Amino acid sequence: MGESNGSELTSKQVFTTGEAATVCKVSQQTIIRCFDSGRLNGFRVPGSRFRRIPREELIRFMRANDIPTDEFESTRKTVLVVDDDPQILEVFRELIGGDERIDLKTASTGYDAGILTEQVRPDLMILDYMLPDINGNVVCNTVRSNDDLGQMKIVIVSGVVNQEEVDGLLRAGADEFIKKPFNAEQLLDRIETLLGFEG
Repeated sequence: MGESNGSELTSKQVFTTGEAATVCKVSQQTIIRCFDSGRLNGFRVPGSRFRRIPREELIRFMRANDIPTDEFESTRKTVLVVDDDPQILEVFRELIGGDERIDLKTASTGYDAGILTEQVRPDLMILDYMLPDINGNVVCNTVRSNDDLGQMKIVIVSGVVNQEEVDGLLRAGADEFIKKPFNAEQLLDRIETLLGFEG
């Protein structure tokens, strides 16, 4: 019972001192002392004495004090971005590379994407339709024919695709199609929704 409780906790974005104590496996008083002395940063709820600790800060505190962060790691989602344009890969590194909830992998060919998909079993693949060695719909078909990858979401991005091809991609197993140039905030919103992150 305690186990599932812990994993639900680690998916939160903001923690009470009690929740932080549970995750760190220390007493609530220890967390409060660290908070009040400035060793653990956070904020107070306006108009009350309640302390709150953001997720990134709690992870930083745990690492600084050699408290295992395995439970956090297990809740991370893996996103694989496949695009032969280094600038697009850079955009994604800036967009989601620093997100503690996401483990970002990149590939620039369908071949590399295939190898990485087998190795890391991504939760979400963001796939350029026109790769140098293969088309996105082939990758979709390959992924969808592998039962082990049934949970993986696929988002296709492309600048030059007509509606018929988009429909074909969705039939081939893509969950979503996003046209280039894309709006970074909207794309981030879709990524978070597809990964099941709470707003």
